[in-house]
Amino acid sequence: MHEQPKQQHIPVKVYRTNERLMVAAPMAGLEPENITVEVSSDSRLILHGDGRGQLKEIKELLIDEWSVGPYHRELVLPVAVNAEHANVSYGNGVLLVTLPISAHTVPAQLTLERITPTHGEHKGNAGHPPASGY
Repeated sequence: MHEQPKQQHIPVKVYRTNERLMVAAPMAGLEPENITVEVSSDSRLILHGDGRGQLKEIKELLIDEWSVGPYHRELVLPVAVNAEHANVSYGNGVLLVTLPISAHTVPAQLTLERITPTHGEHKGNAGHPPASGY
């Protein structure tokens, strides 16, 4: 019986400007389609990354001090945000979520579009509501 890998806790940096809340999280070794970001209606940010099977051909693993996913982290956001207009990017093993601050939380589940095998993004109008047309 193959044991499921334990989900790894993700350390985060959370910072803000007057208009945006940003969350950066290291999630090394994933592909963009393995990552989901969700903001729930109760203002929780949920980061999840499914691990990939790597090094399966190795017969004898001599030292194993870190692994590639799976990753999972939930945290309560300090302010209300509009997740429908969020930007999410993944590159160099770091996930960056940019959420526009709003009067009330607008939930959404966000996935990344693959740009390269190790880079992905989700564009939500650069963190701004869409411009009204004429």
